[in-house]
Amino acid sequence: MTAAIMPGAPRPMVGGPATSRAVCVLAPNPSPMTLDGTNTWIVSEPGSELAVVIDPGPLDETHLRNVVSTAEASGKRIALTLLTHGHPDHAEGAERFAELTKSTVRALDPALRLGDEGLSAGDVVTTGGLELRVVATPGHTADSLSFHLPADSAVLTGDTVLGRGTTVVAHPDGRLGDYLDSLRRLQALTAKGAIDTILPGHGPVLADARGAVEYYLAHRAHRLAQVETAVELGYTTPPAVVAHVYADVDRALWPAAELSVRAQLDYLREHGLI
Repeated sequence: MTAAIMPGAPRPMVGGPATSRAVCVLAPNPSPMTLDGTNTWIVSEPGSELAVVIDPGPLDETHLRNVVSTAEASGKRIALTLLTHGHPDHAEGAERFAELTKSTVRALDPALRLGDEGLSAGDVVTTGGLELRVVATPGHTADSLSFHLPADSAVLTGDTVLGRGTTVVAHPDGRLGDYLDSLRRLQALTAKGAIDTILPGHGPVLADARGAVEYYLAHRAHRLAQVETAVELGYTTPPAVVAHVYADVDRALWPAAELSVRAQLDYLREHGLI
């Protein structure tokens, strides 16, 4: 299960430099669920020979080798691989990528790690002078992380915030309460000026991080109110709620929307609202 994207403006992501430290290599896996494809990020300190890759992407040999060659073309050696979460479009290629680069793989989920070290909230990852701060952002999945790149006032969000549209809360692993807390955590970082730019796992770079996170929070509140109203009107099953609330959304995305609806219904029940 990957990101479930609701419709948004049709701006493509084509890869390439995004900040002075982050370069995107776009995986060739476009779909309604992955937008233009998975954004694999190469992050490094200017002048350093070492680089970190975030989300090597699907198990696509051409893509993985393209990531390596892109780094090498800039005089970089990939010393570490990080995962935002374990969905296949982000992590399936990690083991093969580790073989190609002889790098370790760090993730929150122990099952995804290759090496002795994992990741947890508050960790600071340093490689070749580069500093990345681990931000816990569960909700899309239980193991979702974001990586704050303070030198560029940027954050790499995986599927927590996308460059276009909105993401699924992948019930039952993903939980809406956790997701709202994660968005508020990112909102706090944007409010104090620590983050200006979002480097997402799918879609284009977002230059207005604060506006994007506030939109996500408003969108979630709006959808939650719609689901609550649907239940009051007698739409009690997840498929029925989806058909009522997501009537304007491409039906190809309804199965993913149903995951979010199930998470919303759980949230409403937990808070005694239905």
